[in-house]
Amino acid sequence: MTSVIFMGTPEFSVPVLEGLIKNNYEIKAVVTQPDKKVGRKQKITKTPAKIAAEKHDLPVFQPVKLSGSEEMQQVIDMHADLIVTAAYGQFLPTKFLNSVKIAAVNVHGSLLPKYRGGAPIQYSLINGDAETGITIMEMVKKMDAGDIYSQKAIKIEPDDNAGTLFSKLSIVGRDLLLETLPSIIDGSVKKIPQDPDKVVFSPNITKEQERIVPTMTATEANNMIRALNPDPGAYMMLEGKRFKVWKAEVAKDSTDLKPGCVVANKGCFAISFADGTVLNLLEVQPSGKKKMDIKNFLNGQGSKFAPGEEIVDK
Repeated sequence: MTSVIFMGTPEFSVPVLEGLIKNNYEIKAVVTQPDKKVGRKQKITKTPAKIAAEKHDLPVFQPVKLSGSEEMQQVIDMHADLIVTAAYGQFLPTKFLNSVKIAAVNVHGSLLPKYRGGAPIQYSLINGDAETGITIMEMVKKMDAGDIYSQKAIKIEPDDNAGTLFSKLSIVGRDLLLETLPSIIDGSVKKIPQDPDKVVFSPNITKEQERIVPTMTATEANNMIRALNPDPGAYMMLEGKRFKVWKAEVAKDSTDLKPGCVVANKGCFAISFADGTVLNLLEVQPSGKKKMDIKNFLNGQGSKFAPGEEIVDK
């Protein structure tokens, strides 16, 4: 039985872990990020990977920083055959990568060398890509720069957001990993070096990027909304207050109104953006309120906004 140190944190990692268990890989340990305080009540919350590990009575390690930690040495001393990572969230020291007998393997949510970094799925949406995919790659010290073992592409649908893509890609990643591992283990896999001229980076989303401004086109704004749903959510400043937009669609019609104005507020809530483009807001969250569909918004707070009125702060 091939032994594995599994490393992952969010929901994306869970199907990968479950797939390894189901296919009789010996999981010696699960390494995940520390539990975090979540929500207004700051409730201590376990990572999805930890919850899955505990369900199978697997040892769990949660170092704040892996490098130099006692936990790292404990895991090294397990002398596993493989390290498998899926959205773990920390750099892995070379000493750790080299500690396993066969290979350190990463399940990455993009078609490398495009979108190295921590937010590949989000950037595929931000940039309006037609497709994304999974890369099974060899882990090296340099971020996401290892040789490619295998890849599989999927189409990005118009109604996809980060949440739906994470779910789809976690299943693709699980299946592609299980297809690829036997050839890694027996040494028959053919590795493909990444083309350095085609490298694109996808750093973690910043607070500044969460804001939608009317100088964007409607398509650019909608792509950002999709990329930040379900977390942390994109927002615009509406009359000086944060106004989150969870779902929208680009209107077919254009407008002569300057960016940031109400185009329509009957049956829909449409806002003008750059180049005469228009965005229909479908699900919103005014400051201090819960998420609501646009009908409920227009029946309440939204009823005061008149067509032609400039309401979105630049």
